[in-house]
Amino acid sequence: MLDLPSIAGKTGGLSSPASVRHVDIWLIKATRYDDDGYPIRWIRSAIPSNSLACVSALVVDAMERRVFGPDVETRVHAIDETNTRVDIPAILRSHRAEGTRAIVMLVGVQTNQFPRAMDIARPLRQAGVPVCIGGFHVSGCIAMLGEDAEELALARELGVSQFAGEAEPDRLDEVLRDAFDDTLKPIYNHLDDQPSLQGVPVPLLPGATVRRSFTHWSSFDLGRGCPFECSFCTIINVQGRKSRFRTADELESIVRLNAAEGVTKFFVTDDNFARNRNWEAYCDRLIELREKEGLEVRLLIQVDTMAHRIPGFIDKVVAAGVRLVFIGLENINPDNLEAAKKRQNRIEEYREMVLEWKRHPVVISCGYIIGFPADTRESILRDVDLIKRELAIDVLYFNILTPLPGSEDHKKMKQAGVWMDPDFNKYDLNHRVTHHPRMSDAELDAVFDEASRRYYDFAHMERVFKRRVQLRNGMRLTTMYNLIAYRQGPRYEGVAFAEFGLGRIIDRHERRYGLPRENPVTFYARYGWRSARTLAAYVYTYGRLRLSVAKAWRVWGKQDLYPYADEAIAAVEAAHDPLVHETAARSTPYARRRQENRLKAMNRDVLAEAGSGPDLAGQAEPAPVGGST
Repeated sequence: MLDLPSIAGKTGGLSSPASVRHVDIWLIKATRYDDDGYPIRWIRSAIPSNSLACVSALVVDAMERRVFGPDVETRVHAIDETNTRVDIPAILRSHRAEGTRAIVMLVGVQTNQFPRAMDIARPLRQAGVPVCIGGFHVSGCIAMLGEDAEELALARELGVSQFAGEAEPDRLDEVLRDAFDDTLKPIYNHLDDQPSLQGVPVPLLPGATVRRSFTHWSSFDLGRGCPFECSFCTIINVQGRKSRFRTADELESIVRLNAAEGVTKFFVTDDNFARNRNWEAYCDRLIELREKEGLEVRLLIQVDTMAHRIPGFIDKVVAAGVRLVFIGLENINPDNLEAAKKRQNRIEEYREMVLEWKRHPVVISCGYIIGFPADTRESILRDVDLIKRELAIDVLYFNILTPLPGSEDHKKMKQAGVWMDPDFNKYDLNHRVTHHPRMSDAELDAVFDEASRRYYDFAHMERVFKRRVQLRNGMRLTTMYNLIAYRQGPRYEGVAFAEFGLGRIIDRHERRYGLPRENPVTFYARYGWRSARTLAAYVYTYGRLRLSVAKAWRVWGKQDLYPYADEAIAAVEAAHDPLVHETAARSTPYARRRQENRLKAMNRDVLAEAGSGPDLAGQAEPAPVGGST
């Protein structure tokens, strides 16, 4: 650890701890700025932060254990800035009140939120309020670059204490006591000691906080750590390669506590739920709760592209309540996947994987990264068209390959002296932050927008609905709302799905540090025009998709009389998979060997079963794949 002095002397001379009888703890999940420098905030935002839920539960537990002493009363304020204004004057009033201590913790701060978090901290630190920051930006930078990382220089300059690593089970006690005593340390580094998740307070937010999201979904994690080595990922360098898990009893506790608040829909934030060794026990417990008590939940989970190969996995998670699944598809070119150390993604199994999920009423979202070194404008657009034609995915989440601080990519580029944009606000996966070796900056920016527009054209979205009807997937409204969010968010709001919300709030008085306050006439005229244009676009898109839904669902229950077929929902011989053949020029020796071995194994299976059934290898035309759950 760096030999740094305590930052207590910068707090402006707080009241003596002996005189403090009330403590206000402000847990703030900062948003990021839009391209005009205004915080992205909504009347109703998307899914609440799991980091905020975890830290809130840990702090409440610490207060119940009276870490400040038996005579000190505490109030905990959990604020998600994506839907709630951070009231700086209220924090300062608490700070200046006689016998009161105000403590601010900036929770779960990602790289793109770091500038906003520092702007929240700036007036608080000037007034002497103790402030501590944690999250993937701090932890990732320290893990990969050390405690003196220049990416954290502003926090050190402002006297903001830094917390690296995970806070369980009671590591926040020391931070809270130090803040109470006006002796915060510059850094609390716990990266080398990843805690067990069992027997610790479970993630929980008040129901009122959850209801400020338009989905009324909450979030929690059941496991941390990842065994894979993706070079663009920060998780393995912060949470480690060793997986740790909560128990089925703790999952039941999470569900019951939330159900008591009227919350029964959840995003399980595990980076890969399929690699959680307790997945089946979790599912069995949720099924038991539904069957015995009528306590039914709805889940969104994240999995890898090989989860369908786990015996019974898809059937069991759907029975447990999974209705949305996010799959890390990332790319369809083997050279790009290997460049990112994503060898576990096998394009020759993509169609099989998607159709396995399509046997059930789930909405499939897939992440897709563009901007790999081998990409060109032509190859990206070709890939989008190929995905539309060959994979029955519902929504595609486009990202630009981004060297996030805390990732292997960022560290290597930094060591090599490669230019990376110094504005961390742009590190949201939707802005270009490096130069591309084969495309100009303008060309990469343009093709990122064009790829999204190409996928989310109305003809393809209607095709999505027709596929769902033919495969008896249902979920028409959920599918429609997801298509609207993924289509309209980047196009009109400049945000990805995770940042999406309803009713954008822009305050002229809240602008990024260093930018001038705009003229009110200019500001409100532009705001009014922007709001009207955006509303009109949403109404038009909603109307078009409602018509597409009505058109597709006219044949619901009559699929056998009015069948729909296309390449994506048809069976295909492995030896003639268009995904493999049309990306062959981008294949690698490793991918070719793997594909050849798969074909040999499949041929052996066919020969072994030749005496027990018809040989389907000579089937001339692909047969539609369908079925109901």
